[in-house]
Amino acid sequence: MIPIARRTRSNSGGGSRSAGPGTRTVGIPPASPEEQLVAKLRRIEALFSRPGTDGERVAAERARERIQARLRELAAEEPPAEFRFSLSDQWSRHLFVALLRRYGIQPYRYRGQRRTTVMARLSRSFVNDTLWPEFQELQQTLSAYFDALTDRVIEQALEVKAGEAEECFEPALLEPREHQGSLL
Repeated sequence: MIPIARRTRSNSGGGSRSAGPGTRTVGIPPASPEEQLVAKLRRIEALFSRPGTDGERVAAERARERIQARLRELAAEEPPAEFRFSLSDQWSRHLFVALLRRYGIQPYRYRGQRRTTVMARLSRSFVNDTLWPEFQELQQTLSAYFDALTDRVIEQALEVKAGEAEECFEPALLEPREHQGSLL
């Protein structure tokens, strides 16, 4: 069984207590939505770090070290190849570049390539088994956060419900109209 330490808020600065190594903190959630997002992203990072034993709970630094060691092993077994990643928006690109840099991989692009293109030299198995699944999980989490944040800001600023347009079953039958007068 895993020992659990309850996180408590003190009057002297809001610190947290932990029962020591090998424990996990549960209880009071982080105060702001941004803190909750960071905590969730860290949990996703730990999920993809491939722990060595079943009961091991490792800090983020040790998780990154394990992935970097795995990268070195894969580089020895399978030579790195150049990969081109096309990312649809700036948020995805920023996240992907940060993830590459976190693992000591230098992202780049060639002159003339679009800003949405990211190049990197990696082993195929690292991309398929670790990097891309982790990126997709992080991207999904960030997208959900950005969607909620955007809706919240729009609703506060414009005082109307944000979101998608309602879907109708059939288009209304309208008589065709000429929208422009004759140009002659």
